[in-house]
Amino acid sequence: ECFCPPSFPNALYCDNKGLKEIPAIPARIWYLYLQNNLIETISEKPFVNATHLRWINLNKNKITNNGIESGVLRKLKRLLYLFLEDNELEEVPAPLPVGLEQLRLARNKISRIPEGVFSNLENLTMLDLHQNSLLDSALQSDTFQGLNSLMQLNIAKNSLKKMPLSIPANTLQLFLDNNSIEVIPENYFSAIPKVTFLRLNYNKLSDDGIPTNGFNVSSILDLQLSHNQLTKIPPINAHLEHLHLDHNRIKSVNGTQICPVSIAVAEDYGLYGNVPRLRYLRLDGNEIQPPIPLDIMICFQLLQAVVI
Repeated sequence: ECFCPPSFPNALYCDNKGLKEIPAIPARIWYLYLQNNLIETISEKPFVNATHLRWINLNKNKITNNGIESGVLRKLKRLLYLFLEDNELEEVPAPLPVGLEQLRLARNKISRIPEGVFSNLENLTMLDLHQNSLLDSALQSDTFQGLNSLMQLNIAKNSLKKMPLSIPANTLQLFLDNNSIEVIPENYFSAIPKVTFLRLNYNKLSDDGIPTNGFNVSSILDLQLSHNQLTKIPPINAHLEHLHLDHNRIKSVNGTQICPVSIAVAEDYGLYGNVPRLRYLRLDGNEIQPPIPLDIMICFQLLQAVVI
């Protein structure tokens, strides 16, 4: 059933074959593609000889937690990428290979994260848990402990009402779209000083739920707050490059008020000085009437696009 291309002898393609179980995997295989099948179980037997596996794609199968044999994943000691999206998992599988670099678990039914499941995954750079059934109670203060290399964390499309606790300090990309978050805690981003891309679209953020300088964070370059309940633009940092505020309740824009530096200073700096770096501003779906205020253009001299 499976196909091993002569030009890529370390890869085995078993996708879209109607398989109900994983076939025996030869020792030479590094990359294993099993997506779009009817597989319900992951047992140890097919992997006895597959000691060099780096990559397994098991997306779009019917795998449950009960169908994963105890300890089978941990024994895949060289595994770097594990894709288990679009399955029937109700909790994060454990134990996991300690060398794992990417773990993709989107579009399952995960409502529980076992204690310590991530504690030894020091090489994990990407964790995708979007479109599951996570509540605030599933994310404890030590849930992400040990993920010292994590750069991207995706918890979008869950059922969170609060910002998650104890995000790993090295996180660069934090995706929290499509939850029910109402409040950003004071100094929340001081614990993740490298966060660069922050997505909070489709939440329930209002002006009262954001501290005065909640988003005035020098590391954030791309801030997405579309489809919330804001009536004014929150203070931003001069380093911010992309700001998405479409589909809120903003009625007017005052460039003098939102400029991270004084308008006079911005005007004096000219094109070659240390002006605010905002390049893209999206404001459509609000109650703002054109034209764009002149002081916006004076402040943000690097603007390339404004959508109203």
